[in-house]
Amino acid sequence: MNSLIHIFLGLGAMLIALTVHEFCHGLAAFLMGDETAKRAGRLTLNPVAHIDPVGTILIPLIGAFSGVPIFGWAKPVPYNPHNLRYRKWGPALVAFAGPGSNFLSAILALIGLKLSLTVFGFGPNNLLVIFLVLLVSINVVLGVFNFIPVPPLDGSNMLSVFLDHPKYREIRFLLETKGPMFLMIFILLDFYTFHILGTIFGAAISFTFSLAGL
Repeated sequence: MNSLIHIFLGLGAMLIALTVHEFCHGLAAFLMGDETAKRAGRLTLNPVAHIDPVGTILIPLIGAFSGVPIFGWAKPVPYNPHNLRYRKWGPALVAFAGPGSNFLSAILALIGLKLSLTVFGFGPNNLLVIFLVLLVSINVVLGVFNFIPVPPLDGSNMLSVFLDHPKYREIRFLLETKGPMFLMIFILLDFYTFHILGTIFGAAISFTFSLAGL
């Protein structure tokens, strides 16, 4: 029963992290003059608007019940880069808003966790404490992972600003056409063999908790 509760707490934390991530993409675009996300009904913190049946429900459920770390994604928020006030840096700012929101959410959850443990005296087995630990961890992982500069991750849109020159045309073409496939192959190989991402995620999570002395 406890394991089942932990699974659903993790799924809830994942849903919140993904929802805030996508909402902040839309909010950043809206603040720079693009109303595409608003017209599409995506400028909202209602999780239902951002759910991808496979990435938000099926994959996380399979991972959770098979013992694999919970992983997932939400529907990408649409935006029109031509409507942005800042034509060059606008897309990069919209991209940064997603992982940036994850890091901010992790810090807020970390503050809540610290208060729960030290001020309110909740123990490590308290459900709120467990949920906040998961919320911190998932947000850190999503933030770090999305900084990878390979499509379709947010890092690729941030990198594209610096590759906006004819001499980088071949590099951009390679990333846009082959990047997603290479990324998926690397993730599969890394999970079963290299464990590079796991090491990076673990170090980032440990560092985050150390900020609060936890």
